[in-house]
Amino acid sequence: MFLGHFGLGFAGKRIAPDMSLGSLFLAVQFADLLFWILALVGAEHFRISPGATRVTPMDFYDYPYSHSLVALAVWGLVLGAVYWIARRWLAGAIVLAVGIVSHWVLDVIVHRADMPVGLHGPYLGLQVWRSLPLTLVLEAVVFSAGIALYLDATRARDAVGVWAFWALVVLLAALWLASVLGPPPPSERVVEWAGLAMWLFVPWGWWIDRHRAPRGAAIPR
Repeated sequence: MFLGHFGLGFAGKRIAPDMSLGSLFLAVQFADLLFWILALVGAEHFRISPGATRVTPMDFYDYPYSHSLVALAVWGLVLGAVYWIARRWLAGAIVLAVGIVSHWVLDVIVHRADMPVGLHGPYLGLQVWRSLPLTLVLEAVVFSAGIALYLDATRARDAVGVWAFWALVVLLAALWLASVLGPPPPSERVVEWAGLAMWLFVPWGWWIDRHRAPRGAAIPR
């Protein structure tokens, strides 16, 4: 999944309104953010294999440290503990940890049976990626629901809070559609460097939140 993870991040503001959207994006996308680093240094692996699924030509065949359920549970506990130590906010730490693990749950729905439970299996996957129409509907529903919950939980403080938010929404949708409907990428290395650019969405989320406020809160004039 791609848009679905961000949709869950947006929705997290309804549960934890005091948590930065940047922190929520870091949580729900942590597995992918880590994977592109590990792939770039050769610690985890994928290959471009056109026809691997109807939706993506990517064959993710070795990513135990970033995408296994066991590893993400450990990462969730570690980063949740760091967040609690830094912020002294237990509810926020729990939301962060659950967000990290949620990546595995959403990926299991769409992936082939390549999502590891432990570091070396067993492997699960409901294979929604075998159907392009079903994938489009599922991603759109989760993403749209997350946006709706975010807008219900927050309101813009100023114009930046409006256009920075919608610019992100449009960019995410455009990137996803390009990856699904466009030709296969030219090489694994190009994909890895492009994947590293996803880290930019973390400060972007933080920036959006600086210009939005929880609904009901007073906005200074």
